[in-house]
Amino acid sequence: MLDLQKLILETEMDLNITAGEIGVRPPVTKPHPDFLKFVGEDRLRRLVNMHYELIRTSDIAFLFPIHDEDDFEQAKKNAADFLIQICGGHPYFNENRGAPRMVGRHAPFRITEEARVTWLALYKQVLNELDDVPEPLIQSFWDYLDVFSTWMINTPSTK
Repeated sequence: MLDLQKLILETEMDLNITAGEIGVRPPVTKPHPDFLKFVGEDRLRRLVNMHYELIRTSDIAFLFPIHDEDDFEQAKKNAADFLIQICGGHPYFNENRGAPRMVGRHAPFRITEEARVTWLALYKQVLNELDDVPEPLIQSFWDYLDVFSTWMINTPSTK
């Protein structure tokens, strides 16, 4: 835990959304491994579920299978499996879906920078549920989401 103590001393939480653009893929750092230890798989699945329920009524709902409940539930499961794996947990995603290759998996969807910003803003809301998790661990998860999500942008902005 000494590593976590050092992280706590060095981190001030900053859940800002950085600018992203098509084709720019900055290096991604996975979340601190203690994030999943503090949150746990079940709670992380609940957070993903909450995020998707916010998406259901958002302006990016069209990017998700909201009109087919089975497909929507499967999308939640796939997202949670991926994040558990990325956070150092069991490789559910690889076992169930193969290698992530997320850029290719998202290619059929028209993801703009504005859609990405909405997706992240909705994640901010659910991260507020983690009030018992050390802020540096939340920050490490956020930093991953913020940078990795830039990789998914594949459509020019509408503005």
